[in-house]
Amino acid sequence: MANKIILKDISAAYGAVQVLHGISMEVSNGETVALLGTNGNGKSTLIKCVAGLVKTTAGTAQVVIDDVAHDLSKLTPEAIVNLGVAMVPEGRRLFPLLSVKENLLLGASRPHARAHVENTMEYCFEVFPKLRERASQRAGSMSGGEQQMVALARALMSMPKILLIDEPSVGLAPIIVKQMIDKIGELKVQKGLTVLMAEQNFTQAMRIADRGYVIVHGEIKIEGSATELASNDIVRKLYMGV
Repeated sequence: MANKIILKDISAAYGAVQVLHGISMEVSNGETVALLGTNGNGKSTLIKCVAGLVKTTAGTAQVVIDDVAHDLSKLTPEAIVNLGVAMVPEGRRLFPLLSVKENLLLGASRPHARAHVENTMEYCFEVFPKLRERASQRAGSMSGGEQQMVALARALMSMPKILLIDEPSVGLAPIIVKQMIDKIGELKVQKGLTVLMAEQNFTQAMRIADRGYVIVHGEIKIEGSATELASNDIVRKLYMGV
């Protein structure tokens, strides 16, 4: 059954400051779509609109879960999570004084996930063996890369159908960024996830993305497949340094 994101002419603002301007895009079932662009252009705001953390001021925003469409404007963030939409926020946003295991347990808050906590946690420990070793360690004492593992595993604990990932490379060393992007690609295949990922690192994001959208000043300026974007002269100049 299909799990999709459908956005049509959406706008969003923080008070009087308009951030998104008439954005239309779709993430089809089983796709990984990258939102590309530099800081301050609206990538994170768009992710938050899908998560219900920022309300749109115009247009329509929907998620389709198991072939059933849901109007995001009518749902709270909690209700969106309960549908099967999970978010890995920028900066990880862990509970630093809680252990790794306790942070993961908090991810299994939606009713469907509660009945499968043990199996899902075992899966997370298989995906990230280091987290099994550090299960009792406080999350705040871990390295940036390890904390990103916890944040991604916490989202998986909700057994999502749609995964939103906001800037997974922020603050990480290049080799860790590559490992994390690779892991996101593997998880998408293993779990059949529909993924929307905001990322500044064009080269890394497009290694696993099926398609991408370049956002500039709250508007989509360029879109296409990984191959099409990589051969676009503007993208090559502004985002790949070619």
